Amino acid sequence: MNLSIILPTYNEAENIVPLVKALVEKIPPGISYEIVVVDDNSPDGTLAAVREAFSEPAVIPVLRTTDRGLAKSIRAGIEQSTGTHVVVMDTDFTHSPDLLPVMLHLGQVYDIVVGSRFCSGGGMGDVPHYLASMAYNWMLRLALRTQIQDSLSGFFAIRRTALEQLPYDAIFFGYGDYFFRLLYFAQRNRASIIEMPVVYDMRRKGRSKSVFWRLFFSYSAALLRLRLGSGRRHMHTHAIDDQS
Repeated sequence: MNLSIILPTYNEAENIVPLVKALVEKIPPGISYEIVVVDDNSPDGTLAAVREAFSEPAVIPVLRTTDRGLAKSIRAGIEQSTGTHVVVMDTDFTHSPDLLPVMLHLGQVYDIVVGSRFCSGGGMGDVPHYLASMAYNWMLRLALRTQIQDSLSGFFAIRRTALEQLPYDAIFFGYGDYFFRLLYFAQRNRASIIEMPVVYDMRRKGRSKSVFWRLFFSYSAALLRLRLGSGRRHMHTHAIDDQS
């Protein structure tokens, strides 16, 4: 297995160096790896901290100064990376590096491994956030007709071959909503998906960039666009079939 870990950052100077070190310790022996840190030009010196702490070629700092945002940073990291398997995770220690070996083990069998807060054994230290995310995931399951418990995880592993089947332009924009689009299109491609339980820890240092109500409205608009777009494609397909 050749592994690429994508770490999108903005103002994570206090967390990023300890996180990269923890990840290196958890990568199982025999796996070649690269860690791609994609920074949206953080004013706190996040990328400078990475460059100062790591000189080895396996840690790749990527600076983005235009068209910034979480989903586009993840896309940039994916396009910069070369591994046969890709892991994406947050950089504030809410996603535990300790879970990496299990995720990689499952990734040898499944196309996508989702770190889920809502399957048995999962959870989250921030209880109000946990309850709000649970409620929104119920809505996503109804709207997208999926059995995936955590469509907003953002902590996942995916095979490069499965990634290459996905429409990047239709997925990688916005914030965390990119992930339910990724899963939606992956399921349409019949990718094999498994959820593994994860418990989100509290952020170690710094402040969260998430604002609940802003995300609620932006995610809901994104969900509506996805469903309407899917409906139009479905109607167009039937129209063609009717004429044949």
